[in-house]
This record gives sequence, C-alpha cells and structure tokens, in this order.
Amino acid sequence: MAKKETGRTVKIVCKNKKAFHDYHIEATYEAGMVLRGPEVKSLRAGKANLKDGYAQIDNRGELYLHNVHISFYVFATHNPNEPRRVRKLLLHKRELKKLIGKLREKGFALIPLKIYFIANGKAKIELGLARGKKLYDKRASLKEKQSNRELQRAMRHNII
Repeated sequence: MAKKETGRTVKIVCKNKKAFHDYHIEATYEAGMVLRGPEVKSLRAGKANLKDGYAQIDNRGELYLHNVHISFYVFATHNPNEPRRVRKLLLHKRELKKLIGKLREKGFALIPLKIYFIANGKAKIELGLARGKKLYDKRASLKEKQSNRELQRAMRHNII
C-alpha cells in the first residue's frame, strides 16, 4: 500500500487507530528508528503492533519507544530480535527540547500513530503529542463521526 504523502512515496506498515479514539492529538512528529536487520524484515512483512506503545524521554535527553511489538522474523538465521524491546528514536535536538517542555506539562504523552517506510527505504515512526480523552469526549466524537457519515451518505444519494 504505497501512498504519496507530502511529495514522497510512503509505504504504511501499521497504524494505531485506537489512539485517535482515546486521545486528543495536539501535534505530530516524525522520528527515525534504530532497528536491527530482522526487525526491518518483519516491518516490511507488516508484522508490527502499536496498540500499547508509548515513547518516553530518559534522563540523558534521548527518546525511546516502549511496548511496541515487532514480531520475530521467521527466516532469521542469527540474532533473533526480542519483540517488545526498547528501541531508540531519532529526532533533531531542537524537536527533543520542545518535546521535553511539553511532556513536563500534566496530561501529555507521546503515542506512536503509525510506522512507515519512506522512498529511500528508511523506517520512520509518526509520534503524536497526545492528551487523554474523557469518556464523554469519546462519546461525542463517535456521535460526530456518525453524523458526518450520514451526511456524506445523503449527499452521495442526492437526498439533500
């Protein structure tokens, strides 16, 4: 599934659809990932899960990805990867400083939104600076989505 996004070809590996239901996404950031060989092969096969993942800045000012499951590559002959290992993320220093300031505020978290490959073959991850939704916010967003869907359906059938 190749898609052109901001002038370059992108192959999306996996998306975190639940993140948009559970969080208000304030801003998004694109980061590189430090991966091992078998992990890249698994990502190319689409074997990843972002459901419980989050990113965290450690005390040295480096960004790490936790709880993201990249499955074991079946045909790997040596150095098998641990599926839920902590992976380092690569961001520019000015973006990291901005994130450190935002994450110190109460209620913010860094959530992985999608993993994809860009045209030159490098794996990237899109992180969302997110604030948790309350239950009534989730209900309101579901109602809004449903009404928009009905409106689109009515416009398609020329009812309106």
